[in-house]
Amino acid sequence: MKKDITQNILEDWLENVRPYAHDGQVANYIPALSRQNPEELAVAIHYVNGESVEAGYTEATFTLQSISKVIALALALMDNGEEYVFERVGMEPTGDPFHSIYRLEKTPGKPLNPMINAGALAVTNMIHGDTPDEKVGRLLSFVHDLTDDHSIRYNEEVASSEFETSFLNRSLLFYMKQHRIVTGSVEEALDAYTKQCAIELNVCQLARIGALLANGGRDLESGRRIIPKHLARICKTFMVTCGMYDASGSFAIKVGIPAKSGVSGSVLASLNDFGGIAVYGPSLDDKGNSVVGLKLLELLSNRYDLSIF
Repeated sequence: MKKDITQNILEDWLENVRPYAHDGQVANYIPALSRQNPEELAVAIHYVNGESVEAGYTEATFTLQSISKVIALALALMDNGEEYVFERVGMEPTGDPFHSIYRLEKTPGKPLNPMINAGALAVTNMIHGDTPDEKVGRLLSFVHDLTDDHSIRYNEEVASSEFETSFLNRSLLFYMKQHRIVTGSVEEALDAYTKQCAIELNVCQLARIGALLANGGRDLESGRRIIPKHLARICKTFMVTCGMYDASGSFAIKVGIPAKSGVSGSVLASLNDFGGIAVYGPSLDDKGNSVVGLKLLELLSNRYDLSIF
């Protein structure tokens, strides 16, 4: 199912949503992200047949932030298997904010899903590696495979900025360590997680990841299986139920595409038999989702009937 969306059409759609660029605010609780330009917008589509189209500031790079949770989950599942991972992290969506500690008191200590911060911290802790740099190195190698681009690195300034200000994430880790959900040093676990979130790329590279997920985890050019098909399905299912924080339900109704957002203002969408869509617009709404990203995906989904429902 390839829709005939040309570059000119994509540029027109991007201009249609440009007025929303200042409706939200860039993430300012991470100092290094507060300097992002709200008008630096970009979108890319990578089809499962290998073709691609893009518009806007496509060379602009941004950090993955919470989109990295999908990639880390895939790697942790490949490292440990489903039973091990889901004994420690649940599968249920939540209406609470992504950084909430409230639910940990009820479970006890077991995060509801891998897309909230507590669950993502636990997942990163499960990735094989004796040191934070080994874990991050394996994550980067995985991203290199997913994008077929070995130039991708993490942004050291953003990683350092997040690490120094991640007081709530430290609290989540300590709480989970008390209940033996995570192991080892809290500081080392946070070091790995903040570097993971600071992995930096552009919309074209991100859209290719979405296309690979849409292709059942198989590389679009070589045909090599990078993610087992059933694990790619699990990741996309979490994107539907939990990927847009506590706006996931309304996003499913309005857009209906498996997607994951990050507080850098990026959104990754993946649609079977179609491909991957990546949008970048730094201004966030009160849920932490890109204002422009949500609006553009809604317009595209409605115009081209992309909803899976």
